[in-house]
Amino acid sequence: MAADGRNWGVERAEVNVDGFDHDSKRQREAALHPATISHTTDIERATSRGIWQSLRSTFHRYNLETRGIERVLPEERHNLKKLGFVQIGLLWFGVNLAANNITLGMLGPTIFYLSFLDASLCAIFGMLVGCLPVAYVATFGPRSGLRSMILARFSFGWYPAKILVILNIVVLLGYSLLDCVIAGQIMSAVSPNGRLSVIVGIVITAVISWLITTFGYGAFHMYERYAWLPQLIVISILAGVAGPHFDLYSNPSVGETSATVIGSRISFFSLNLAAAVTYSGGAADLFVYYPEESPRWKVFATTMIGLALSFAFALLVGIGLGSGVAANTTWSEAYSVSQGALIVQGLSPVGTFGSFCSIIIALGLVSNMVLPIYAAGIDFQALNSYFAKVPRVVWNAISCIIFTVCAIAGRAHLAAIFTNFLALMGYWVVIWIAIMLEEHLIFRKFMSSGWNWDAWNDRKLLPVGYAAFVAFLVGWAGAIISMAQVWYIGPLAARIGDYGADLGNFVAFAWAGLVYPPLRWLEVRHSER
Repeated sequence: MAADGRNWGVERAEVNVDGFDHDSKRQREAALHPATISHTTDIERATSRGIWQSLRSTFHRYNLETRGIERVLPEERHNLKKLGFVQIGLLWFGVNLAANNITLGMLGPTIFYLSFLDASLCAIFGMLVGCLPVAYVATFGPRSGLRSMILARFSFGWYPAKILVILNIVVLLGYSLLDCVIAGQIMSAVSPNGRLSVIVGIVITAVISWLITTFGYGAFHMYERYAWLPQLIVISILAGVAGPHFDLYSNPSVGETSATVIGSRISFFSLNLAAAVTYSGGAADLFVYYPEESPRWKVFATTMIGLALSFAFALLVGIGLGSGVAANTTWSEAYSVSQGALIVQGLSPVGTFGSFCSIIIALGLVSNMVLPIYAAGIDFQALNSYFAKVPRVVWNAISCIIFTVCAIAGRAHLAAIFTNFLALMGYWVVIWIAIMLEEHLIFRKFMSSGWNWDAWNDRKLLPVGYAAFVAFLVGWAGAIISMAQVWYIGPLAARIGDYGADLGNFVAFAWAGLVYPPLRWLEVRHSER
């Protein structure tokens, strides 16, 4: 019987081979020698694993962080010294005290035609509202040991969460693009007769930022601990030198209807809210190595303080510079060249030293680029299992190439990118925050279902996600009918003033928040997860 069985198997194999007239040689060999092919496949897989292990060993040898999207377990966290919570504030202060927020402030008087007082109030209160979600998401870093976009899986589920990851990558690379362009503009304006092109400045800034992020978590925490000091000094010098030329009392909106002025105030408020809230997509990433028992209120408070102080200082200086454009001919000429050139012109009264300060401001944008580049590398890994096998440093390099090319292409349209891109990207973030808040407070806390952080990579334990997905679409529908952009004004936004009022963030948040709880209740009832 045994011999017959073996002969039958050979005959069957031979019959199968005869039917493979159009198949590959590999399929023929698989039919005749299945054990050999299986062994070859195992060797190939082992070789592939060996390549990645070799890369990881190389990264370790040079002290590069190799951890990707994996959860940082409680026993793997760093010891929290007294400087730990001060470091949170310093990190956010260093990240955010940068020229991009100065140029954002310029838009109040120059694009929205608001007075210094109006623009200042809208900017300060707008960014404070936007900072609240960032501080909230940051508290989940120590608590969970998970990155921000991995946390999205606990409400959106496995597949819908990937939509947020893609959108967040766009946000992160978009911010890096803006920073590169501003740095390039400043460097070009400082060089004699603009001999250094904006393109060269973009490339220099991108390369420096890439080098810092390559070394990972520890390197950029160390860098941000000290990077804020030179920025604070030179921006203070800018405020002191240019301050006498700020126009604190004129009203650029004279002749406009009250409804139009109100619409401009709301739109500038929303723009600053969006500039702050988009940090949420990477806020938890920065603190995954903090101890699990870290007091949440301290993480929240120090994040708010670091962000609010840096935002307020940079925005007010930018608003002041923008307010002087209309009355100061030299400033107006500089602004017509670029927003970076206006910063350089503001420092021109102190001559060569002012040029040196301008270079420091330009290089300070590296601080603002480190976080998005680092987070983008993590987010690429969150897209699928194959991407997760590629080391973070590789994705960081790819991210730098993408935004550098885009920055070179869009270097002449900074104001348009600012006013359209920032506001548009803020919409999806506020929708996600509304859903995350309700998932946390209603379903995880009030209904006592709790968090199972170990389920972060198990789609069978994560929510199905249809409730969050539908709420996300409903929120976007609200944003579309209430947004006010240069290229589109929604019917709801158009009811306020001649240029509309950007209500997208508020309507999107409200609509998503109204729809999610009942849908999530149905989802839990049917799927029990």
